[in-house]
Amino acid sequence: MALSQSVPFSATELLLASAIFCLVFWVLRGSRPRVPKGLKSPPEPWGWPLLGHVLTLGKNPHLALSRMNQLYGDVLQIRIGSTPVLVLSSLDTIRQALVRQGDDFKGRPDLYSFTFITDGQSMSFSPDSGPVWAARRHLAQKALNTFSIASDPEEHVSKEAEALINRLQELMVGPGHFDPYNQVVVSVANVIGAMCFGQHFPESSDEMLSLVKNSHEFVESASSGNPVDFFPILRYLPNPALQRFKAFNQRFQRFLQKTVQEHYQDFDKVSPGYRWRGAPLDNWEMLVSLFLSSFLSHLTLHGSGFDTIATASSWSLMYLVTRPEIQRKIQKELDAVIGRGRRPWLSDRPQLPYLEAFILETFRHSSFVPFTIPHSPCHIFSSWLLSPGPGSLWGDPSEFRPERFLTAQGTTINKPLSEKIMLEKIMLFGMGKCRCIGEVLGKWEVFLFLAILLQQLDFSMPPGVKVDLTPIYGLTMKHARCEHFQARLRFSIK
Repeated sequence: MALSQSVPFSATELLLASAIFCLVFWVLRGSRPRVPKGLKSPPEPWGWPLLGHVLTLGKNPHLALSRMNQLYGDVLQIRIGSTPVLVLSSLDTIRQALVRQGDDFKGRPDLYSFTFITDGQSMSFSPDSGPVWAARRHLAQKALNTFSIASDPEEHVSKEAEALINRLQELMVGPGHFDPYNQVVVSVANVIGAMCFGQHFPESSDEMLSLVKNSHEFVESASSGNPVDFFPILRYLPNPALQRFKAFNQRFQRFLQKTVQEHYQDFDKVSPGYRWRGAPLDNWEMLVSLFLSSFLSHLTLHGSGFDTIATASSWSLMYLVTRPEIQRKIQKELDAVIGRGRRPWLSDRPQLPYLEAFILETFRHSSFVPFTIPHSPCHIFSSWLLSPGPGSLWGDPSEFRPERFLTAQGTTINKPLSEKIMLEKIMLFGMGKCRCIGEVLGKWEVFLFLAILLQQLDFSMPPGVKVDLTPIYGLTMKHARCEHFQARLRFSIK
């Protein structure tokens, strides 16, 4: 009797505790990825049981992974929950995966959040990478090429840039200041819309403007490593960000379907001159419908659509107001090459090397696309982690110095270096079989917008106002909103 009283646990309790321990051990052991025999597992930092590296990644995964990259190298593995995620960060490994082994990495993981994007049919976010996906992509690419020639995107950019200049002058007369991102994002979306819809583009549509101005509701949830994709229970708990993400995608889907239907109603079935691979397009309606659904879902919100282009343009303006001497050098080049009697055109691009170097340096220094959209089965390719350290190719990577992209004479772009930056540091348009189909148009638009704006306007900040250039994590990393921008007209082109 005395012996039984000295034992703190009964046999049943000990058995139950042992069973629970074995169950937890089995769950934890099973949650670890199993490496096939003969293969070596990538290095992996220590992570919490069940949670993995979620707490380590925090709100700024690009910074956390940068620290891991320095310790574990260019190929490492993390876990989000129990899901292993491979992170690649060197140019050679990324090229090996996306180019040399493109068929193995062209798909997307089947993530919960992706199902809300254009009803799960987006070319950028859908897990489908089979023949149907390839056919849709091929059709969208061909249609984009056709529309690019027919719709004259250069003229659209030029007209919209002039409209933006007029809006900024009105804002300076009124409030006396403005938020550059709010203004640029509308203009960029107008260009893409005008190219798709021509004269039928609903520029005055309140619905379209609302979607454009609230695109942050998309990018804040569509980034790599969203916890809701890896912890199913979060789908049933209060999640304001997820609800905004769902609502935004539903609004966009309704707008897209409405626009396609309007084109069906307005379509002139006897319009001559449209040909596909040399043959008349008898079923042009189908092409327009498929093109709009593919092009808009792939570009308008993602890739080289308005978010990427607007973010690039707005970062450029931020660098210009914090470095007025660079703004003056660009304007001096514009005055010397173009003068004040006409607008800049794309044909002027080779004669404006300093402006081109400035754009490349903006891409390099801001690195505003930290990760590619995840590839299947679950891989993250990081352009942020490709940021070189001291003594590397860039020498002084923390300095903003456009001259690094010029030749020694300073009269032309250093092409090998510019090609390297487009591949290595800023995979804005992806690589391999998932490379964005609108890459060329995106680069054109950024260049032409900046050339026209800087030819006619001086951008500045009021004295004493500090500009915050700290990037805010997301699918595309924005700078802090700044409502104190000012613009003064240098001259006017009639």
